[in-house]
Amino acid sequence: MQPRPGVPAEAVVDLAAITHNVGVVRRRVGAAAVMAVVKADAYGHGLVPVARAALAGGATWLGVAHVHEALALREAGVEADVLAWILTPGTDLVPAVRAGVDVSVAAVWALEAVVAAARATGRRARIHLEVDTGMSRGGASPAEWPALLDAVAKHVEAGAVQVRGTWAHFASADVPGDASVPAQLQAFEDALRTAREHGVDPGLRHHANSAAAFFVPSARYDLVRAGLAVYGLSPAPELATGADLGLRPAMTLAARLAHVRRVPAGAGVSYGLTYTVARETTLGLVPVGYGDGVPRHASWNGEHSGEVLVAGARRRIAGRVCMDQVVVDLGNDVAAPGDPALVFGPGADGEATADDWAAAAGTISWEIVTRIGSRVPRRYVGPTGGDVA
Repeated sequence: MQPRPGVPAEAVVDLAAITHNVGVVRRRVGAAAVMAVVKADAYGHGLVPVARAALAGGATWLGVAHVHEALALREAGVEADVLAWILTPGTDLVPAVRAGVDVSVAAVWALEAVVAAARATGRRARIHLEVDTGMSRGGASPAEWPALLDAVAKHVEAGAVQVRGTWAHFASADVPGDASVPAQLQAFEDALRTAREHGVDPGLRHHANSAAAFFVPSARYDLVRAGLAVYGLSPAPELATGADLGLRPAMTLAARLAHVRRVPAGAGVSYGLTYTVARETTLGLVPVGYGDGVPRHASWNGEHSGEVLVAGARRRIAGRVCMDQVVVDLGNDVAAPGDPALVFGPGADGEATADDWAAAAGTISWEIVTRIGSRVPRRYVGPTGGDVA
C-alpha cells in the first residue's frame, strides 16, 4: 500500500472492510439490530462514505454525538434512522426535527427544548431517553429519572414527542469479569421497569457498545451500538484480537519518504537530540507528524517508539515526533526519497497496527485512528469506494 503519486501521505480507507465488519457484528448479535456509530467523522474514516458502507453491511441505524453530524448525513442524502446523543442548551433543534433526526434526552430542560422544536415545525419529535446506569457521565440519574418520565409521558400524550428508544452506556464492558457490567444491567432493568410504571413505553432498548455486543449477550436487547468494531479493531483486546473476532481494519496510513540521508556515529536526531545513533546509519524522513495526528507520545523514549514499515522492515522512530514529520532509523538498508512508508494498517504486510501504535503511545486504538487529521487526504477503496479520493 502506498499513496498516489505526488501525495506525501494519505489515509486509505477500505469501505469493503467496513461493510464486512458490520456484517460480522450483525451475525454475532442475532435478532438485535445494529447501529453503526459514525461520530467524529466516523472515527476519522469519513462520515458519509462510512455511513453508506455500514448500511450496506446491514446496519439499520447510525449514531453520532452531535446534531450537526446527523444533519450532514441528511444533507448527503442518507435517509436511515440517525440518533444524535449530546445536546447542549441553545442548540437549534428545529432542523433536526424537520429532518427526522432522533435526539437523545437526559434531562427535563432538553425535553422542553425538543418539544419547542416540535411545536415550531408542527412535527412530532423522535427521542431516545438516556439513563445513567452507573457511568456517571451522560443520562438521567436514578433520582432524576422519575421526574423526566412524568414530563415525557405528558408530552407523548400531547403528541409532541415519540419515544423511540431508551438507552445507557457501559463503563467497563471491555474489562473481563468486571463487576460493574451486571450492576449496570440491573440498573437498566430497573429503569425500564420504572418507565413502564410511569406510563412510558421504552421503545428500542439499547445498552451495548462493541465490547458488550460481542462479549455480553444479555446486553444486546433490541439494538447494539457498534463503534470501534465497525472499523475493524478489537473493542476488548484482552479478550480477543480483531482477527479473532473476524474483523478487518479499515484504515491504512501510508506515506512516502521525503528525504534520506547518511549520518555518522554519534549524530543526534530531532528535537532535543533525544536519540543518538551508535554507529553510522541511514535516516529516512516520513512527512507526517502530530499535526496530522501521529501521537507525540510515540516518540523514542529510550526503550521503544512507534514503528514505520520502510524497505521491508519496521523502523523505530529516531527521536521525537515533530509537527509535520518523523525520522526513522534505517540502519544500513537502502532506501530512496519517494519509497513507501506504512505508518499503520491491518498488519498483513508486516506494518504496525493501530493497536501497536496505541501501545507505543500509551493510549487506545480508538484515539490512533480518530486523531488522523483533515490535512491527510482520504482515499476510499473497495466495492463501495471505487478507489477514489
